[in-house]
Amino acid sequence: MGIEKKYDVTALGELLIDFTQNGMSEQGNNLFEANPGGAPCNVLAMLTKAGRKTAFIGKVGNDMFGRLLKQRAGGEGIDMTGLEMDDDVHTTLAFVEKLPNGDRDFSFYRKPGADIMLTKDEVKAHADLIEGAKIFHIGTLSMTDDEVEKATKEAIKIAKKAGCIISFDPNLRPPLWSSEEKAKEKIAWGLGQCDVLKISDNEITFMTGEEDLDKGIQKIIDEYKIPLVFATYGPDGSKAYFKGIEAFEPGFINPNTIETTGAGDTFCASALHHVLKYGLDGFDEAKLHELLTFANAAASLVTTKKGALCVMPTVDEVEAYIKESGR
Repeated sequence: MGIEKKYDVTALGELLIDFTQNGMSEQGNNLFEANPGGAPCNVLAMLTKAGRKTAFIGKVGNDMFGRLLKQRAGGEGIDMTGLEMDDDVHTTLAFVEKLPNGDRDFSFYRKPGADIMLTKDEVKAHADLIEGAKIFHIGTLSMTDDEVEKATKEAIKIAKKAGCIISFDPNLRPPLWSSEEKAKEKIAWGLGQCDVLKISDNEITFMTGEEDLDKGIQKIIDEYKIPLVFATYGPDGSKAYFKGIEAFEPGFINPNTIETTGAGDTFCASALHHVLKYGLDGFDEAKLHELLTFANAAASLVTTKKGALCVMPTVDEVEAYIKESGR
């Protein structure tokens, strides 16, 4: 008898505070807003908005920020019973600087941060959250340090044994790695585990050395034999690859965009929402176009708000936005 799948998606990884710039004080100092964040939980927040049942496994400090994160993520409807609270190590913090070209620069306070203190035994204690999920999702920031890497690999082992679909987003953050080589090694491991991959343009080049993104993504598909792959190109749109079918949809340019934090996570969640809708093997070209249009639109909408985890759009909002855009 199979394991009952009471969750649509369970994710493991970092839950942190994104401090984003929000104007200047009267004294001319930068003001920062404490936004709940962390890619895996952002993904779950969007899925929950889409009516999916989600659960999270991770660790925060037993401090003011950790308690805030537990309350806010739980308030979004994510099952937070897998969140560990560390009495000795503080919650991880990230300061996000918006650059003149619209890109972002991150300054992390994580040496150590609570998220890297998650242990293999703690993952085993929450095995039911993984076994009971249809999809299990990870990134690579839960592999930057030895203890949390062991925890991540244990989680993948549990997920595979339970027949979960494995979803992976490299979410490359170079400052958090001791070397480029280590980052490449861990991303390569993730590529070798997953059934669904969401990868961005800079990550394709990072992993393959190819400036030609089509050649780069083809190298990844050929080497790792991943069934369903999504390549994202920021405002330029995205592509999907499935069983020899390739689909492209242009991005939605929104005049109200203020920052891009969480756009990739929103895209990833939207893609997983459609995987749950159609099944991993249920895609044809039309369904891939439907998925990409929805995911691009959702990602565009989240750029009009500060932060990500608590401001994800609803399915109705995304569909209305697509309609308004004439797509």
